[in-house]
Amino acid sequence: MDIHIRQAQLSDIPAMHQVRMAVKENVLSDPGRISEADYRTYLTERGQGWVALLQDQLIGFAVVDVQERNVWALFVHPDHEDRGAGGKLHDTMLAWTFDQGLDHLWLSTDPDTRAAEFYRRRQWHATGTLPNAELRFEITAEAWRR
Repeated sequence: MDIHIRQAQLSDIPAMHQVRMAVKENVLSDPGRISEADYRTYLTERGQGWVALLQDQLIGFAVVDVQERNVWALFVHPDHEDRGAGGKLHDTMLAWTFDQGLDHLWLSTDPDTRAAEFYRRRQWHATGTLPNAELRFEITAEAWRR
């Protein structure tokens, strides 16, 4: 079965949040920290988002914050990991972002996780540790296009 990627719509927010709450890594310590309004702001004012669909079921999503040059979210439901959805979301997001003229992006994730390894395999470089103990990763448009 093929995974289809399309631009996120406001009507996708409840399903996006369900995916976010289902993840096993990078779990929110306070689930109330992210609201529906946050998704709406990132999708309509701060950046762009995409969803991964498998037979019309939303199984993952990615959101980039162009104002902060930051990957705000990239999550795949645990029941659908290792099927290529994360890679497709990642590549779609970076292609769009770098086509907008941004020259680099950063993100953070917990160290020693599958997510950290996912980014390393895709040319992201760890550049330090944040006060919350997450690793900061960066990628340039030039490195990604190689």
